[in-house]
Amino acid sequence: MASSVLSLASAPPSASLSSHEIEKGKLNLGNSSFCFKKEKTNPFMKTKSVGRISMAVASNLSRFEAITMAPPDPILGVSEAFKADNHELKLNLGVGAYRTEELQPYVLDVVKKADKLLLEKGENREYLPIEGLAAFNKVTAELLFGADNPVIKQQRVLENFGYYLVATVQGLSGTGSLRLAAALMERYFPGAKVLISSPTWGNHKNIFNDARVPWSEYRYYDPKTVGLDFEGMIADIKAAPEGSFILLHGCAHNPTGIDPTPEQWETIADVIQEKNHIPFFDIAYQGFASGSLDADASSVRMFVARGMEVIAAQSYSKNLGLYAERIGAINVVCSSSDAAARVKSQLKRIARPMYSNPPVHGARIVASIVGDATLFKEWNAEMEMMAGRIMNVRQKLFDSLSSKDKSGKDWSFVLKQIGMFSFTGLNKAQCDNMTNKWHVYMTKDGRISLAGLSLAKCEYLADAIFDSYHNVS
Repeated sequence: MASSVLSLASAPPSASLSSHEIEKGKLNLGNSSFCFKKEKTNPFMKTKSVGRISMAVASNLSRFEAITMAPPDPILGVSEAFKADNHELKLNLGVGAYRTEELQPYVLDVVKKADKLLLEKGENREYLPIEGLAAFNKVTAELLFGADNPVIKQQRVLENFGYYLVATVQGLSGTGSLRLAAALMERYFPGAKVLISSPTWGNHKNIFNDARVPWSEYRYYDPKTVGLDFEGMIADIKAAPEGSFILLHGCAHNPTGIDPTPEQWETIADVIQEKNHIPFFDIAYQGFASGSLDADASSVRMFVARGMEVIAAQSYSKNLGLYAERIGAINVVCSSSDAAARVKSQLKRIARPMYSNPPVHGARIVASIVGDATLFKEWNAEMEMMAGRIMNVRQKLFDSLSSKDKSGKDWSFVLKQIGMFSFTGLNKAQCDNMTNKWHVYMTKDGRISLAGLSLAKCEYLADAIFDSYHNVS
């Protein structure tokens, strides 16, 4: 309701003001109606005194008045700021989404083919079961754990009798799959803590906070070497209460791009087994990091091969470019088929009031591509192409930084990192300089998405990093 203040001294000649109307607290001025009072106040009315009469104008207070404004998302907010900038050299290196050399969004050719085939089939749009599309759940577990993995081989035999060792439920991409697992943890492991790397993907903390799962951090990034603090990581995992969940990035750690070596992964598995912890993998970049589906899944497969019970969340946003389809899965590898059946039943129970059942289109695309030998081969080729372009950009950025910087600064960490991100080591003030002076949009932790960079822009980015690193403290 609009708010107005009226001075009686300025009332128009046509205003009719009788003692009777004053007593009733009403005043008609042409087409406007005002209320005024002498003494009593109403908390839902704004008042202003005019002489001895208190004028009041209705001001409806919302029942949601106590809700505060949420801060902008630290990652998605970068894109909003980028869109508002009209500078011709601006770069958006905030959101982790693949771009072509022309910095345009990319729809994989194999996805276009799968889309066409699905359209020709004329599939219906009926509800999926709570656990998702059966064909998708089958191929996604095999893709992650490996068709020759003993667990998958046993799964194939057990499936003939309606049993399984891997409880797989289709989720709303990686975020939704993580959220399902977090709800399961909160419900059936009360008080158990999850350890997450420092730093980690910005949404991990939000997910566990919303699920009311307590978390703490283990050391991961070493700013002195811009590399892995392996000793700190191992020490913190050892110090965690027995039976903790250890959240691990299966490949292409976000935001650092720093992965353990195969030997270090073995040591990590040793410590987790010794402490009876539960490994919880976030697999967002399988095939997209190195260009090889098998290489990027080697860490989680090694844990499963040891006979360990494992939780693993998957996403097809990056490796198939299905960002908007929200397609992923949560997998729980159990030591018995009975446990797997109970876990799956509870994941479904959690999903039902949360979103009822998942969308079908992305699941059908994945199932069609992975389940068809020709399309699967084409997908692998496109993944190699995308991963290769990012590697070329990484090399060019390193070359540009090295040629410009004569201070002796070692930029080799750019090459040692893997995946779509590079952790520059820039602090907040330096990141602000990158944006304010150079129009390079990035998260304030120093992470840049190389997937949003072209070879042609590497020199410009190197100039921005060089200036920010050396001239801003």
